[in-house]
Amino acid sequence: MREVVYAKYYGTSWELDAFLAASVVPVILFGVFNGALVTALVPLFSDYLNTDREDEAWNLASSVLIAIAVVLGVCAALGAWLAPAYVPMIARFPHGHVETAVVMTRWLMPTIVFTSLSGVIGALLNAYHRFGAAALQGLLANLCIIVAVWFAQPHYGAYALVIGALAGAIAQLVALLPRFLLLQRFRPVLDLQHPGMVRLMQVLGPIAIGSAAGQLALFFDRFFASGLTEGTIAGMNFAVKIVGFPQQIFVTAIATVIFPLFAGQFAHKNKPAMRRSLTTGLQMVLFLTVPSAWGLCMLAGPIVQTLFERGAFTPEATVLCAQLLPYAAVGLVALSANVVLTRCLYAGGAVKVAIGISVISVALNVALSVGWLPSLGARGLLLANAVSQTLQTFAFLAVAARMLGGFAARPLLISLLKVSACAAVMAFGLAAVQVTRTPPGPATLARIANLGEHLLFGGFVFLALARLVDSEELQLATDLLLRRRQRDLVPLP
Repeated sequence: MREVVYAKYYGTSWELDAFLAASVVPVILFGVFNGALVTALVPLFSDYLNTDREDEAWNLASSVLIAIAVVLGVCAALGAWLAPAYVPMIARFPHGHVETAVVMTRWLMPTIVFTSLSGVIGALLNAYHRFGAAALQGLLANLCIIVAVWFAQPHYGAYALVIGALAGAIAQLVALLPRFLLLQRFRPVLDLQHPGMVRLMQVLGPIAIGSAAGQLALFFDRFFASGLTEGTIAGMNFAVKIVGFPQQIFVTAIATVIFPLFAGQFAHKNKPAMRRSLTTGLQMVLFLTVPSAWGLCMLAGPIVQTLFERGAFTPEATVLCAQLLPYAAVGLVALSANVVLTRCLYAGGAVKVAIGISVISVALNVALSVGWLPSLGARGLLLANAVSQTLQTFAFLAVAARMLGGFAARPLLISLLKVSACAAVMAFGLAAVQVTRTPPGPATLARIANLGEHLLFGGFVFLALARLVDSEELQLATDLLLRRRQRDLVPLP
């Protein structure tokens, strides 16, 4: 819904390009600090909980939260002050557009404090298997942006996006506080000598490097795209967000449940349970993302047209985004699998190896981007990301197998073959339907009906075939969506 509002009011304009460029540094800082902290903190926090040291766990968590507020507050202030120096290096726009991006960056910097605090608090709640409040974070943030654009865009133009982003970051934190404070465990302490804090600092550096490596891919994408035609950054963003929708719906739910589970199993040195949990998680990822990727490729035009083509989003913008969408969709399966694999490796202590693989993956991504940019343009940037993510998946699988003393490759391969066959037949059916159907008219309802018919047909074909080939992932996915296995993907023996 947020991207639909973006499209209606800004299309693929330079204003949206400027906002997306301005958000690069805040997003990178959030990804580095929050991603690293959550990844490093959750295993330590779970270790204390699982060994009946809850008071120690909360001394550590409280110290981390206060440290975040102080450190990121300083980073936000420095980032706002230095924005005129680094924003022009990210956004290779005309001078007036760069100035707009600088102002936006300054207003966006405080969001890293609120979103990082929200991320850590949400992870702590997840460790207690309280997923509901954390799941509302994204909804509130998006709602604030939508409302801000609706009401403020006529008066403030592109700055309405900044108003919404800042309000959304604050709302995320406020929404979590009641459930968090009900635990009655937080205390105003900053104990840098706490043993858990010392352990955290020892592993935080390498994990932060790994998180930074992943975030740098965003920097280079925006940097390379800013040198292409106006609207390229916005077009890539729309394509990536469409692909990210099934990932957010399905894979984030899997990862949210599986990371505390991995941490608890590793704390108990239960490698057989970790192997089963990893296999189950990857099977569900394949079942949910392989058909999604095929569907996005086959229905790129109708999806973009139905979602976005209105207001400032012209038919030319539809063509641009629809051409980019298949290149982004190719990487969906690998990107989603890496979310689960990364959490497994981090929970299992293979941090440095995972980081090394991530750094190599980013370097490969940049090299492929440079090579394909002249001939493929933005499509080359998306394809480079897909290829590097896929190779990263294979590397992660090899490390996970070694770390866990083996890996159930046969069930995973069987799942991949079954799901791929069902999805391929579904894609062929969608292609046949598109050839025989008359394109819908310009009315929004007609486009929605047309896309809905295609999605229902594709979903029915895939699920029927999955049932026919006796896919166990069908039941696993049903259990996940119905929250029947909210606490455990695989019961602890």
